[in-house]
Amino acid sequence: METFLMYLLFIVGVVLIVKGGDWFVDGAVWVAEVTKIPKFIIGATIISVATTLPEIIVSTIAAIDGHKILVSGVGDYIAASQDKVGMAIGNGIGSVICNTAMILAISIIFMPIAVKRKDFAPKAALLLAAVAALFAFSLSGSFSMIGALVLLLIFALYIVENIRSAKDSEEGEAEETPAVDKKSIAANILRVVGGAAGIVVGSQLLVNNGSAIATSWGVSEAIIGVTIVAIGTSLPELATAITSIIKKQSAMSVGNVIGANVIDTTLILAICSIVYGGQLPVSAQNIYLDFPVAILVSLIAAVPTIISRRFHRWQGVLMLLIYIAYLIVVTTGLGRYLALFGVAA
Repeated sequence: METFLMYLLFIVGVVLIVKGGDWFVDGAVWVAEVTKIPKFIIGATIISVATTLPEIIVSTIAAIDGHKILVSGVGDYIAASQDKVGMAIGNGIGSVICNTAMILAISIIFMPIAVKRKDFAPKAALLLAAVAALFAFSLSGSFSMIGALVLLLIFALYIVENIRSAKDSEEGEAEETPAVDKKSIAANILRVVGGAAGIVVGSQLLVNNGSAIATSWGVSEAIIGVTIVAIGTSLPELATAITSIIKKQSAMSVGNVIGANVIDTTLILAICSIVYGGQLPVSAQNIYLDFPVAILVSLIAAVPTIISRRFHRWQGVLMLLIYIAYLIVVTTGLGRYLALFGVAA
């Protein structure tokens, strides 16, 4: 019965995250439109932040739990703490890989789009810089507070770039303010509050039961973090991508994924490092498998697109194949052997 309840609560957590993210996005977009914030900024910042809230909250909760275990000194507290931190980091970098190699890949396979180089290139460059910085500052086996500050600086540059891009874009003009009445105000405030609550509760259920599932399977929490939890917390982005494909608005999904990846890479690891107290432990699998895969798929998504000013189906197919291979390596335990090989090298 306990096992059934564990899986049931895990699924409930995923559902709450998806529905909560949906409500939060709808409410946030309405607020932005009423306050006359340009549509471009809504898509590039508010929606990206909203859809990455699950990743941010899940990883932060895991890092806080890891810090509590570390300072408790109870039992094998170092290993237990590192397991929690492994889930935090695994969820962050796993979400970047999932967003790029699955969600973005599916979007451009079904609907490859052209991009404006002046808008796409700076954002893609910041994403690559963030992933590269994460990798470089983790090579010692821990992620320091200096690395966290560098990631926060990249995030600040991303916000500045969005403002610049909005000013240069035709979509940067304020749109017509929708009609406002008491019912719509109440409904949208309820969406924002209810959505945020759903995300928080769902994230807690996901972390706790993800940990329990990992223990019952004999699998490390780091692996659960880069697979099940990462995919679960990326469901808002996946829902956005599917909706965008159906409505033939693939550009919105692409912008959301790029923005979500920058936020996942910069904010999540920076926040986790801060709440953990600095020197966030990073596993060999993160260094020698997860981070390189994130860099690889980001390069495939960015470089050909910048050169040709459009996405191509072959990029989507290649990234999807890499993601399938990555999941096989991680779930079969081959990742640990590759990590050991990397350490030995």
